Amino acid sequence: MDVKLLEAFRAVVDHRSVTAAAAAMGVTQPAVSTQIARLEETVGFSLFERAGGRLKPTAEGLLFYAEASRVLGEVDRLATATAQIREGQSGRLVIASHPSAAISLLPGLVARFLAERPGVSVRLISRHSDVVSQLLPSESFDIGIAELPIDETQVTVRKFEMRCVAILPPRHPLVARKVLTPKLLSGHPMVAPARALQMPPRLIAAFADAGAQLNAVVEAEFFASLCGLVAAGTGWSVVDPLSAESFAHLGLVVRPFEPAIVYEIGAFHRRDREPSVLAAAFLEMLDAKLKG
Repeated sequence: MDVKLLEAFRAVVDHRSVTAAAAAMGVTQPAVSTQIARLEETVGFSLFERAGGRLKPTAEGLLFYAEASRVLGEVDRLATATAQIREGQSGRLVIASHPSAAISLLPGLVARFLAERPGVSVRLISRHSDVVSQLLPSESFDIGIAELPIDETQVTVRKFEMRCVAILPPRHPLVARKVLTPKLLSGHPMVAPARALQMPPRLIAAFADAGAQLNAVVEAEFFASLCGLVAAGTGWSVVDPLSAESFAHLGLVVRPFEPAIVYEIGAFHRRDREPSVLAAAFLEMLDAKLKG
């Protein structure tokens, strides 16, 4: 059944006049009369009778009006939902991320993303980088975020680099130094990133090249743990700048570290399918955050 015929019928019932209905719809009176006639032919019964120069719905017309109004309400809701989906204002976004980004990068981005899209929901899955990559074939998420390298045979990857910083407890003897180096940090107790993370080989090489002693007294898997241990006075560490910023409230002293140690992550989605409107919008926000 043609929706336009139902809309014309509803308008005539609401306005009790073909002329008023035509004006409200922005069409001619003959056009509305034709639509009503077509609808009566389709349904097989009269929808109106004349009463005092005005149209009055028949008993069948009133029953049909209730059903037509319900259907048109559903059509209106569908049109609204369609617009929201098209404009990225409705739907669900699933992000699978390694812990560092899930703790330090994504909370602020997700909050801002949802503030602009009240009809959207987000699910955040936190797993180790290698696990995030393995989840993709199951199509269990829209966007993956993990440490590089990432196997690009099945995915499209946006790559980001962050220069790591050194963090010290507030009363560390090197707090007065503006830049920290392996020679300065040689022998000082360190809270070391776990060897499963991307950074340790580069850190070990930097100390070896400088002939400095890397004195790791604690090893932790997550940058959040490193920040907490440093704030508690256990030793110094090297983390990505987002983690240092997120945990600055613990009193961490942040300093540039030389030589440069770059931490690399990637945001990816399936290569064989374009990202959804929501996923594309979030990727652009992520891109602006990490490259801005």
